[in-house]
Amino acid sequence: MGHKVVVFDISVVRALWETRVKRHKAWQRKEAERLEKSALGKIKEEWDFVAECRRKGIPQAQYCKNGFVDTSARLLDKMERGSLARQSLQAKDRARRSSPFVFELCGEHWKELPDSLKEQTHLQEWHISNTLIQVIPTYIELFQAMRILDLPKNQILHLPAEIGHLKSLRELNVSFNRLTSIPAALGDCAGLERLDCSGNLELTELPFELSNLKQVTFVDISANKFSSVPICVLRMSSLQWLDISSNNLSDLPQDIDRLEELQSFLLYKNELTYLPYALLNLKKLSLLVVSGDCLVEFPSALCDGSLPLKFVSLMDNPIAKPGHEDGDEIEESERDRQHFDKEFMKAYIEDLKERESVPSYTTKVSFSLQL
Repeated sequence: MGHKVVVFDISVVRALWETRVKRHKAWQRKEAERLEKSALGKIKEEWDFVAECRRKGIPQAQYCKNGFVDTSARLLDKMERGSLARQSLQAKDRARRSSPFVFELCGEHWKELPDSLKEQTHLQEWHISNTLIQVIPTYIELFQAMRILDLPKNQILHLPAEIGHLKSLRELNVSFNRLTSIPAALGDCAGLERLDCSGNLELTELPFELSNLKQVTFVDISANKFSSVPICVLRMSSLQWLDISSNNLSDLPQDIDRLEELQSFLLYKNELTYLPYALLNLKKLSLLVVSGDCLVEFPSALCDGSLPLKFVSLMDNPIAKPGHEDGDEIEESERDRQHFDKEFMKAYIEDLKERESVPSYTTKVSFSLQL
């Protein structure tokens, strides 16, 4: 039996493989195009970016806006700088707490200041919060090196006139206490730069003597009962930030443009029905926040984009408070609500600073739970 010999035409085999190679290359091109158009690459990029942010301890709220992740390198660099800045502030805060020139007190078990404090007249800062302290003693005048009086969320009923003897005072924060007046002697603290009297609920006026505070750049008198912008505030020629929200304002003074350095003006939750044209003369004004529920007339230039101004008109119709609470409970719940509103607006305004334009609308959702 003879051998069988199979004879191949090499050109046929070559043509077969060349055809297969061409088909494979065509498939590779189509696959590359598909992957390029696919969302998988974007998803992987976002996941890598999120992982990097988490590794560096950057909060999700900073890189996730309205459900979308911003993966730009510029944003990451900015967030890293912000994270480093926060770490630096935390380090400074720890150093401040250990400083022999700083006094700190916190906790509801404190009803009065310790007796030993009177002997520590070298102190430059007081940080007292969340206590039941009602009285600031008159011996505060002995602290001539005092620069910062940070006294939020206590039960302080009044400030002593001796506070006017603190010639080195730069910051005074008496927010969310129970003050009904501010001493006229505060006007003698000519170097004061920041004044926060927000959340006291019952303040109706500021003394005219505060007109002497020409170095003040920040004033917050929100969540009180002011029916007009205090005259002394209009005379604070260096003022850059004014928050008079959540009061009883029905109009603004026609000479509001005296505040030539004003940059941020918060007016929401008042009873304003119109805004004066004098606001257009505030050339440095970059942020104006009002409540639009009652507003019927305002200069069109405020919102037509012709000015470098972020004009925010809020619509806020709060749910009526239940009527079965007693007086103290109502006051405490109002204080808590005002504090929540302050924190909400603080976060909202910080977000606005990062935007190139103001959002067309913002919805704030509040929950009230009764047990």
